[in-house]
Amino acid sequence: MSYKFLDHATDAIIEVNAKNLKEAFAVAADAEINLTLDQDKVEEKDKMEFTAKGKDLCYLLFSWLEEIPFILITEGFAIKRIEFDIEENKGFKINATAYGETLDVKKHNFKVEIKAPTFYDMEIRENKDNFYMRFLLDL
Repeated sequence: MSYKFLDHATDAIIEVNAKNLKEAFAVAADAEINLTLDQDKVEEKDKMEFTAKGKDLCYLLFSWLEEIPFILITEGFAIKRIEFDIEENKGFKINATAYGETLDVKKHNFKVEIKAPTFYDMEIRENKDNFYMRFLLDL
């Protein structure tokens, strides 16, 4: 399971490789969190529950990538890790719990604010050994 940032002049393009769908969403979350702050400096002092929904996997990924910066920036909650389940029933839903603490810009080395995820150039692909995602975040 891994992610990498691809070259882009003004935004962040992230490519994820994982063994399954759940791991891919976990890696995407970690990539987005680490783009914003230093996740390893966050302590698990509190928790926050949230959901993401989508009519298909692209919409689910968009919703997931939209919720995480909302929690980080708007709610001011630095995320150390996220536990979640993905449900499929006439669409997709993620029920998640984020563990972390109140955001401290200096302690957590706040780097950049993510404005929004985009559907531009979004790709989700699955084969027998790998789950691949690529997405762009507007910074």
